[in-house]
Amino acid sequence: MKKRWMTYAAALFSIVLVLAACGGNKESSGSSSDDQNDDKESDAKKYTIGVTQIVEHPSLDAAFEGFQKAIEDAGLDVEYDKQNAQNDQSSNSTIANNLAGAGVDLIFANSTPSAQAAASATQDIPIVFTSVTDAVAAELVASNEEPGGNVTGTIDNHPEAIPNTMKFLKEELSAKKVGMIFNSGEQNSRLQVDQVKEILKDMDMEVVEASVATSADVKQAAESLIGSVDSLYIITDNTVVSALESVVSVANDNKLPMMVGEFDSVERGGLGAYGFEYYDIGYEAGEMAAKILKGEATPESLPVQVPQNLKLVLNGKTAEMIGLKIQDDWNAETVE
Repeated sequence: MKKRWMTYAAALFSIVLVLAACGGNKESSGSSSDDQNDDKESDAKKYTIGVTQIVEHPSLDAAFEGFQKAIEDAGLDVEYDKQNAQNDQSSNSTIANNLAGAGVDLIFANSTPSAQAAASATQDIPIVFTSVTDAVAAELVASNEEPGGNVTGTIDNHPEAIPNTMKFLKEELSAKKVGMIFNSGEQNSRLQVDQVKEILKDMDMEVVEASVATSADVKQAAESLIGSVDSLYIITDNTVVSALESVVSVANDNKLPMMVGEFDSVERGGLGAYGFEYYDIGYEAGEMAAKILKGEATPESLPVQVPQNLKLVLNGKTAEMIGLKIQDDWNAETVE
């Protein structure tokens, strides 16, 4: 009897050992699975990019589209928190502060005012801008070559764009007085107006200014220039570009050639522009953002980029409306 009991006890002990071993293996297997899941989560991290844009108009919208495409091409999983200030400076500051407070992974600032507000709101979150005319003068970076902080991006000011535009107005259109409508509260705009004035000093031409505060003022400002100018030049001023059709109407009614600062404004009725695609500078900004999010670079290590592929684009329909014949030797692309 005792021998049988001992046999049962030994069998029971063996079963306990087997169960304990299985339990240990299961726990070990579970730990390995958790590690694998952690690795997968790390590989498929989801990022949040805060987007601040000063106002809606085709150029800025195209830049954002380019930015998104670059992020997509980089294979990143991104959620966007896009906010538009509708050209209100108070809202612009509030948006920047809200994005900084939300702790987004990166801020995409689309325009000079948007970038300035974002830079004031945070010195820690990476900021990538586009549609900025002069990043140094706007105090966004220490220099284009070495930004030196948490901010970098792409500018919308090709060094030859304004000189070529003024040369075209003088040599091909015989212009002498160039009307410029702009928001003097936009540093980006003031810089461009001053650049035009400096260039025209040696060209026997002059600028006639018309300042606006809101888009509602634009048409009246355009009308105020009639009789005082023989041409118009609309720079990349967000306030004026958002109401461009009103200037186009005044210019065409009075047979005034109106050069503009970018191609979207040509398609909306401007006579022509020496420029580049805003989609492209947005895409380039997106490539920079992707490198930062992946940990391959920091804003301070990425030099500010200038636009590429400057070219002249003319609106054939507008040229016809104002009685201008497009010459072959202008080497211009045309749109209708």
